[in-house]
Order: sequence, then structure tokens, then C-alpha cells
Amino acid sequence: MRKGSERVPNKNIKTFANINGGLAFIKIQQLLKVKAIDKIIVSTNDADVKKIASSFNSNKIVIINRSEDLSSSDTSTDDLIKYVPTIINSGVILWTHVTSPFIDNVMYDDMINSYLNNIHKYDSLMSVTMIRKFLWSNNKPINYDRSKEKWPKTQTIKPVYEVNSGAFIASIDIYRDLNDRIGSNPFLYELSGKQSFDIDWESDFYIAEAMWDKNTVI
Repeated sequence: MRKGSERVPNKNIKTFANINGGLAFIKIQQLLKVKAIDKIIVSTNDADVKKIASSFNSNKIVIINRSEDLSSSDTSTDDLIKYVPTIINSGVILWTHVTSPFIDNVMYDDMINSYLNNIHKYDSLMSVTMIRKFLWSNNKPINYDRSKEKWPKTQTIKPVYEVNSGAFIASIDIYRDLNDRIGSNPFLYELSGKQSFDIDWESDFYIAEAMWDKNTVI
């Protein structure tokens, strides 16, 4: 969680649905409830995030001071991936974002179980959203054949999967050897539209607050 946000000012720590500490507080609390997680690494250059993380008084939480050169809007995900092995030496990593508040501890538990139960077939896991819509590129459809049926029923269209960035699970070896947060054969873990909702813009923030107020209790 880096300090500042261009599209939503103070997005990580801004009061969310009357919850002080906002998205940072919500996500840390969710992760603390995940049985399979040994350590929660909070990498940040934000003093307020450090205060929120420290307020839980949990020995599971490890706060890492992130350098300013890895805390700007210009920092690439590839740079952060290369950074991970410098702060984590071993084990399996679950990479997740505070901007996905509807992925709760139950879902994280299920993701971890799915990863462990399928490790003989897949080398990693990432969350995705299935899309069954009419998708075109270069002036032609990419997921259905108009020579067979011009407007097929959407439920018969070949699904395409969007990487929603809700969570990624991979061993530290993949980070080191491939410079990536997924391997060459990831398990695609499907999330619903609500579960995969990501707060990126200011309008997303207020929509998520309304969704949270409807039926979410932490």
C-alpha cells in the first residue's frame, strides 16, 4: 500500500462505509481470519498505513518500509514482483490488494485450498472473472464464429477470462525464477462480479460503499 493515490485521494486509508482505516483496515482484518496464512506482509511508505496495521497488535503482521522509488505511480508491477524475493525468503505467497474488499477470509481459504489441491496439475493460481459476451478485435469476433451463427446465445459463447487482480498464489521460486507472480500453468479461480469488484476510480469507491452497506459485516 503506497502513500497517496492519483485517482482516489488516500484511497487505502480513507474512511470507507463509516469504517475508520478504510480499505486497509478491512483487508488486514480479513487476512487475519485466514487460517492458512502464517504472516501478513504490509509493504508501505505510508505512516498512516503503518499505524492501522500496528493497531491490530498481531504478531502475524510484519510491516516493511517500502522505498520511495518503489512507491510512485510510475512503479511497475514487474518492479514490485522483483522486489518480493528481497523481503520474503521462502514459502508460498498470496498477493492481494486492499482495493478488492469483497474478497473475504472464506474466499481466501477456498483459494488456498484450491491451490494446494491442484498443485499436481497447476503451478500457481490467479483469480479471474468469466466473460461470456460478444467480444471483437480487429473488426471480427474473437470468441464465436459468425459463419456458424451470427448471434449465438451468450450462454453458448466460448468464455474468455479477465484477470481481475483479486489474488495471485505462487511459490517464491516462481518469483525468483520467472520474475512473475504466476507460473506457466496457473489455475484460474473464478470470482463473481461482486467478489471481483476493484476500486480504481472515485466512482468505484462510492459504488463499493453502497454495496458494502447492503450486506457485508466484518
